[in-house]
Amino acid sequence: MSKKVAVIMGSDSDFPTVAPAIKRLKSFGIPVEVRVMSAHRTPEAAAEFSKTARENGFGVIIAAAGKAAHLAGVLAAHTTLPVIGIPVKSSTLDGLDALLATVQMPSGIPVATVAIDGADNAAILACQMLALSDEALAAQLAQMKVDMAQGVEKKNAALQEKVNEL
Repeated sequence: MSKKVAVIMGSDSDFPTVAPAIKRLKSFGIPVEVRVMSAHRTPEAAAEFSKTARENGFGVIIAAAGKAAHLAGVLAAHTTLPVIGIPVKSSTLDGLDALLATVQMPSGIPVATVAIDGADNAAILACQMLALSDEALAAQLAQMKVDMAQGVEKKNAALQEKVNEL
């Protein structure tokens, strides 16, 4: 059985942002657990979750947070598992504050960071990490790349027909 992926969000208002990650993980057959934890309001719970994540069967942690966006860093500080941060766009600075808070980690506390609201890529990256030791998952990812390329080829063919009609 594949290792689980944790999707942790700083607030339940982040759920629409992380939903694509949950959907993508499930499409690959990855067990996923979703929780709300705050780096600032429940720091002890976040630290305890992260400290015990490996022994609880997790292989990767995805953390989504906006504004100060310290959640991914707090989780990364307490585990050796890979942590992927999703900076969440807020009304304040269009997510730039969250992006900088997520990506600017001190030496020794890495957080892989995707684009603002980049939940789908966070899930794909988590799958790629797990696929390092799971050949079936690696094959699914390879097929996804083939499917994407075929989709682009179909779009190009349709475009060429429109161009030829001009």
